[in-house]
Order: sequence, then structure tokens, then C-alpha cells
Amino acid sequence: MDLAALEIFRAVVEAGGITRAAERLHRVQSNVTTRIRQLEQSLGVDLFVRDGRRMVLTPSGQTLFDYACRILSMTEEARQAVLPARPHGRLRIASMESTAASRLPNVLAAYHQAWPAVQLELVTLATRQALDALARFEVECAFVAEPLTDPALSAVPVFEEELVVITRARHRPVRTAADLEVPTLLAFEPGCNYRARLENWYVIGDAPTPRVLQLSSYHAIVACVAAGIGAAIVPRSVLGLYRDLPAIRQHSLGAAGRVRTLLAWHPSMASAALHALIDTLTAHSPGPSARPDLAAA
Repeated sequence: MDLAALEIFRAVVEAGGITRAAERLHRVQSNVTTRIRQLEQSLGVDLFVRDGRRMVLTPSGQTLFDYACRILSMTEEARQAVLPARPHGRLRIASMESTAASRLPNVLAAYHQAWPAVQLELVTLATRQALDALARFEVECAFVAEPLTDPALSAVPVFEEELVVITRARHRPVRTAADLEVPTLLAFEPGCNYRARLENWYVIGDAPTPRVLQLSSYHAIVACVAAGIGAAIVPRSVLGLYRDLPAIRQHSLGAAGRVRTLLAWHPSMASAALHALIDTLTAHSPGPSARPDLAAA
């Protein structure tokens, strides 16, 4: 007994006979007759009393019909739950702290208003840790800094950031890492893409390897920079969140400071909720550079 057999059986009962059921199912009559007989043989009972062209349900047939309707209804319900027409369920998102603070609040607010049936869960992680969470299927998608080297992942660019080096307010102009007056780097934990870029900037600038003071928030990093403890690399969008920015100096990295934020996911984990997030990001994109191209993903 399988779902196809139950669908044929239900159609015969509802249509009142083999001929009309075959027309409804777009099958030949002989096929419908054969499937009904096979169903009866598999169950070991007669489902119909055949009276000429009439087919009347037996008590066993009536019992099976009740179950068949419930089973087929639950099957359709399960199908819709797995492939919903409208986004719902849980969407777990990993994000860099800078993106979560400066880019996502308005996006997630618009998403929640449009799709209140989706339960959003957001965790802040450095890029490497976010990709690890994706690999362990602990999240459905992640906002990470480029480049993305895993060919198993799909991704779309969603934001463009300008990274700047920040120092105490009275620091001299900085063009290379050798211009830094304090050999201390204030940064997040290893795995942070921006930290890796700044460390590479030290190497390119032929500067001594810096001592790293590891902090867990941009507020702490900016405050320590203002106090003259060291230098840091920060997205300009994060500094724009401050009403009263501490006394610091910003130093442009030029083209080297341009970096795109990508939304990455496993294709097998794509859902209506995820595609709705991509659509929301597109609608709130500040410009063409941040508009995702699903065809290219």
C-alpha cells in the first residue's frame, strides 16, 4: 500500500466509479482497475461490492477511505511544511559584529514585519567561525567578509565596507604600518577577516610584528585607541553609529580598505525564509554594488 494507491482509491470513491476516476486522474481505466485490485490483494479484503457498473464501499472499504483521506491530507501538510509557499519556521543567521550593528537592524526589522511567521535567530561570529558554523549546519546562512573560497557554498554580495585605521587623535598621518607610533594592535579574536587584513598590512608595510591586544567589542576597541593604547582597523560604518565619537583619528587605506560583505549559505539548506531574506537585502541595498545576483550564485 503506497500513497499513489491511496490516491487512486480515494478518487474512485469520490468519483463514484472507475471511469470517472480514470478521467480525473488522467489514467487509462485498466490501470485504475489493476491498482484497486492490487490494493485489495495487499490488504486481503474486498474494498468494493461490484454491482454491475456500480461500486459500493464495503465496511472495510469505508474504514480505509477514512484513513486514506487523513493520510493524504497529512502528506500534503507535510509537503507544504517542507516547501512552504510563504516563509515560516526558523532562520538561524551568523554575522560579523560590525554587520550586525551597522547594517542589519533596519533589514531585520523590515523582514520581521513582512514575514512574522519566521523566527529569526542571530549570533555574532568572526568570519572564520561563521563559516565553521555553516559547515556544521548550526546556522542556515552567514554574513562574512570576502573572499569566499569554499566552492560548496553559494553567496551573494550584499554590502560594501570601507575599512579605516584608527589611532589616537594627535597621531601623525599614517600611510603605512611603519608610521604607527604604538606597536600594539587592538583586534578581535583570530578568525576575524578584518584583523587578518590589518596584520597583512603590517607585513606589506615592512613593519615589526605587532603585539595584539584582543578585545571583544568595537566600543572597547575605539575607547582603547582613543586612550593611545594602540591602533585598530574598523569599518567606517561602525564609527558612523556614534553620536559622540571618542577623540580618534581615521586614516584611509584607499582601495585596500574596500571589502564586500557576502551572504553565504549551503545550497541544500536554502529555504523560502532564506530567499525572503535575500529579497529584503536587495530592497534595502544602498546601491548596485550590494544587489545580489541569484543567477550568478
